[in-house]
Amino acid sequence: MANIKYYLSPIPSLYVQQSTQIPNSLLFESHPQLSLTKRMRSLAHRAGEAKCSRISILIAAFLSICCCFLIQQCESEKTAYQELEEYDFPIGLLPTNVESYTLDTSDGSFEAYLSSSCSFTIDSYELYYEKKITGKISTGILKDLDGVSVKMWIFYFSISEVIRRGTKLEFFVASISKSFPVTNFDECQECASGLDCFGKFSRPLQSA
Repeated sequence: MANIKYYLSPIPSLYVQQSTQIPNSLLFESHPQLSLTKRMRSLAHRAGEAKCSRISILIAAFLSICCCFLIQQCESEKTAYQELEEYDFPIGLLPTNVESYTLDTSDGSFEAYLSSSCSFTIDSYELYYEKKITGKISTGILKDLDGVSVKMWIFYFSISEVIRRGTKLEFFVASISKSFPVTNFDECQECASGLDCFGKFSRPLQSA
């Protein structure tokens, strides 16, 4: 509201009018440019609020997608030793120097890459690992193995299959088999670089 005041005048012909208030609506009607400016400002303010709201929604959606992606990445980056445990095998079936691996979960085929070939002894049997190990894995079964062998007498024989039967692991060399307690493989045997079984170098190259 606008105020208009009239003051006393020493001239008799002039009179004094009390303070009067004129509604803003009349002022805007008499000044259409002011009314239009106010409306434009109001529309601009509302448009700005709507734009900010859309930006906030987009940011929230983007952050949600990023979080899901990071969670999936973390879940997929298991070590070769953790993958063994997923299939009910002890981590000690692999030596400590696994650098990377690939796993196709559709058929269980895998490849494990060691920093170097190595060997260690379990119950007087020497196990030998090549730099690359391949095979297929499913719960409690490792088959079509290539790259792992056992020394008997003076010869090395390829281990083709490993099956878990309760608290025993049964190793197959052709039609011959030999069982060992699962506890013999509770820990990884040191070989070459001696990395920890859950070290950062035991990362997957690919997981299908």
